[in-house]
This record gives sequence, C-alpha cells and structure tokens, in this order.
Amino acid sequence: MKAIILAAGYATRLYPLTLNKPKALLTIGGKTILDFLIDQLEGIEEVKEIIIVSNHKFIRSFQDWQRLRITSKDLKIIDDGTVSHEQRLGAIGDINLVIMRERIKEDLFILAGDNIFTFSLRDYVKYFKEKNKDCILVQEIDQEEELRRMGVAMVDTQGRVIHFAEKPEKPASKIGVFALYIYRRDTLPLFKEYLAEGNIKDAPGHFLEWLYLKKELYAYFSQGDCFDIGTPESYLKVKKILELRRNFIT
Repeated sequence: MKAIILAAGYATRLYPLTLNKPKALLTIGGKTILDFLIDQLEGIEEVKEIIIVSNHKFIRSFQDWQRLRITSKDLKIIDDGTVSHEQRLGAIGDINLVIMRERIKEDLFILAGDNIFTFSLRDYVKYFKEKNKDCILVQEIDQEEELRRMGVAMVDTQGRVIHFAEKPEKPASKIGVFALYIYRRDTLPLFKEYLAEGNIKDAPGHFLEWLYLKKELYAYFSQGDCFDIGTPESYLKVKKILELRRNFIT
C-alpha cells in the first residue's frame, strides 16, 4: 500500500496565515499538521511509501521540512506545477497526477493535508483488508450545518454505501465522511476515467459520488475526534483544544 497526502491547495480561506506558508505546515504545539499525519502513517505496516503532493509555489517549503523529518517510510514530494489558486488542479486532479506519474499499482490510502484526528488508523486498514473493497471513514455527526460542509453517506446493515452526496444542502443522514479514503489498486484507473468525463476536479468527495454507483464502497465508523482546519477560527480552536492535550501532541 502507498499513501498520498494532499497538500497542493492554496488555502485562501486561511489568509493571511497561508499567504506564504502551506496549510499542512501550520503548527500546533510546535508540531506541523503534516507531522501529525506522518506519525499516524508510521504505525501502519502496510504503508511502504508516503507521497506528498504540493504546488510549485510551496514546493521548497516542503523540501525544507523533509530535510528535518525522520521517518521509517519512503517519503517523496511531488510538484504539481501550479503557482496560484486559479491554476490549481484540484484534489482529484492531483490524485490522478500522482497515480499516473508514479505509475502506482498498489492499494492507495489518500489523506487530506488539513485534517488532524485523535484515533489510530490501524483498525481502518484492517477493516479495508477484511472487506477487500474501497473504503471511506465516517462518523455520526449531529450538527446539520457541519454535515453541509462535508460528504454525507447512507449505508446498509453491512456497511455498504447506498447513497453519497458531497456537501449536500439537505443531508440525507447523519453519517459524515472524512477525507481519509482507501482504494483498491483496481480502482485507480477510474480517476482518469472520471476526469475524462469532465467531472468536478476539486473536493475528493465528488469522485465518491460517482464511484459508489459503479463499485462497492464500504464505510468504517471511527471513534475519536477529527478536526478539519479550513479557517483561521477553526485553526485557533483546534490549537486551543489540542495544546491542552499534551499527551496527544507529544
């Protein structure tokens, strides 16, 4: 299995914090968001290589970070060649770029570079291996306003996704989907097919809206917190919460 961390966005909603720094390198308790993600992946034996996809504007920042990062995994940084928000390839475009450029033939774990979560991913990988199907990570969310900002799924009694909508105006369930996806190797060519049809390139949940109608997709229900850092207010809120949890940060 390989892992891709999506870090090529320009995070304009976080300006001025991200005007000259990528969101994934913002710090909480002296530790970058990217380091939190790498630490999680370190504990997954199946993941042999981690690929970080950056834009060209911030590629040097990631290279500087890499020189100081010690990891047991193979670690690679890919430049998607864009220099502005207007040029961005979108998350799905970046995923396809890495798959094609690196000729990935393994199962693929995809993580957004702006999420921090307090639970281990090992059980999620175990669930994927048991199902042997594409998987998403979900939690029950009570706040409808929050559900409108994320993917929302409906599942049957076996955990199979029977409906999916990205950022729905009227959520059909309370099952919120976080940007932690595991795809079988035979699914990877479908990213190219999806883009060739002219579909939306941005939020990776749009690919899932298209995919669940073509292939079986299963939902893993996780416990613990998952924080999406999208605005200055949310960043400060997460900093305050996690810096009080010293054991988590260290």
